[in-house]
Amino acid sequence: MATAGSIVGAFQQASRTVPIVFVTTIDPVGGGWVESLSRPGSNATGFAAYEFSMSGKWLELLKEIAPWVKRVAVIRDPSVPAGSGGLAAIQTVAPSFGVELTPVGVRTTDETERGITTFARSANGGLIVAGPASSVERHRDLIITLAAKHRLPAVYGPRFFVTGGGLISYGADPVDQYRRAAGYVDRILKGEKPADLPVQAPTKYELVINLKTARALGLEVPPTLLARDDEVIE
Repeated sequence: MATAGSIVGAFQQASRTVPIVFVTTIDPVGGGWVESLSRPGSNATGFAAYEFSMSGKWLELLKEIAPWVKRVAVIRDPSVPAGSGGLAAIQTVAPSFGVELTPVGVRTTDETERGITTFARSANGGLIVAGPASSVERHRDLIITLAAKHRLPAVYGPRFFVTGGGLISYGADPVDQYRRAAGYVDRILKGEKPADLPVQAPTKYELVINLKTARALGLEVPPTLLARDDEVIE
């Protein structure tokens, strides 16, 4: 599965002059597609998938919907720099929530199943599926199935995890990013250079809750959480 970042990299290998406007891209600086977020300095600019700092919000939501959780497995691809960045942000806020973190890799099907199954053997556990990353998305159905099998409340980034049966997601609204990208395309066509247009972080996030999954897990979604959601799946 090709990621937005790998596509940007391929385009830049083909041409360093044709303007590129990307969306939902992970860590464009770490990927080498821009020199910095404020001054890209290349033929590419656009809109990042998420900020590492918002990863702490996933832990906050998990504790809000399942306050008894004391152990949290952070599901991510350790070979992707953005996965490590998200884990570091969660580690920063974990002490304030009184939870113990366990990184679980998802590079292969066996690694994913073994990691989640082993983690689930002890009580009071929950999952944070840190992404986006192609390997995380590739094992989406397996992760959702294992979370249900072991009765682990889980928070995801992309909305499609929740429409596929996951519990709750919080992430950037991709439609909003494409709308904003159209504005950058217009500015470039009028003469501005991608090198001078800063890479922008998401400004609109969406919270999606699957009530059917919550009931299956025996969870009662707090009214304060329901009042903030953008979509409820029955």
